[in-house]
Amino acid sequence: MGPVPRGVRAPRSAPAVRAGASLLRMPAPQTNGRPHAVVFDLGGVLLDWNPRYLYRKLFDDEAEMERFLSEVCTMEWHHAHDLGVPPEETSPPLAAAHPEHAELIWAWTQRTEEMLSGPIDGTVEILRELTDAGVPCYALTNMESWTYPGRRERYPFLTWFDGTVVSGFEGVAKPDPRVFELLLARFGLTAADTLFIDDSPVNVQAARAAGMQAIEFESPAALRRSLEGAGLL
Repeated sequence: MGPVPRGVRAPRSAPAVRAGASLLRMPAPQTNGRPHAVVFDLGGVLLDWNPRYLYRKLFDDEAEMERFLSEVCTMEWHHAHDLGVPPEETSPPLAAAHPEHAELIWAWTQRTEEMLSGPIDGTVEILRELTDAGVPCYALTNMESWTYPGRRERYPFLTWFDGTVVSGFEGVAKPDPRVFELLLARFGLTAADTLFIDDSPVNVQAARAAGMQAIEFESPAALRRSLEGAGLL
């Protein structure tokens, strides 16, 4: 694990306790009153991340690619990276189990930036409007400790947050309840007054279980409508 970037606090032990759908389907935040702070997920909300952007370059057959992603380089396997486990530990056992796919397995981390197509501009504009209006904004992301620093340099809007929690530096990741407790405690946030935005239904439910207001992200336009309804825009 490399040095922790400015704006991201040094890792500490977690607390002991543990896109593209229609606008009308966008769920509204829980009605706990106007939020005092907003927490953004990064991948799938502000950054367009999808392993298929890389693997479509490496597979000629879409069905074979989908089989590879569902049976070999799965999201369950990748979750270890979000917890800070380096690819030098995760990739060799997988490559040994699937030697015919060894090069494709190593491509996951060696060409990981090709999984990003760039910012989701509409959400970046929403973040700008919130920060310009003085709304405290934070980020809670499942991301590797070795990819976040470079992305923070590459995408300046990642420096706009009042604070960021990166799972790879903490050793705990969404939807684990401990990462929400860590976020709230570290930045002095009250769960009921904090609105969380994530594209994963599982993570949204986990945030609500932690007492936070939450929106399942589907599109920038739908998010804007929900934030207008919450009195934030």
